[in-house]
Amino acid sequence: VQLQASGGGLVQAGGSLRLSCAASGFSMEDYAIGWFRQAPGKEREFVAAINWSGGSTYYADSVKGRFTISRDNAKNTVYLQMNSLKPEDTAVYYCAAVYSLGLRVGALEYDYWGQGTLVTVSS
Repeated sequence: VQLQASGGGLVQAGGSLRLSCAASGFSMEDYAIGWFRQAPGKEREFVAAINWSGGSTYYADSVKGRFTISRDNAKNTVYLQMNSLKPEDTAVYYCAAVYSLGLRVGALEYDYWGQGTLVTVSS
């Protein structure tokens, strides 16, 4: 079971990025997926989550209205569209998976983690 996060980079404040989380070795269809982030010197925090079908999503207050999580089970990939980026969004972003039909918010509830992709937002 592997998760590969990609799409990070350097962007100016107000810009956009789309992160991808590709799964290999298993079908994402039965898994809830979450995105988390960790800024330098801070603890890992929840960003967004999506249930197995994509019909249910949940966001941290800090990103609500700016980020959108979605999934394409046929491509075994989950996305995080990030708009109106702010310098405080700078962090390493991780995707994670848990065998569950319902979405999960807590990091400890997730079983599999990707390696992370760095997002840097300049002011």
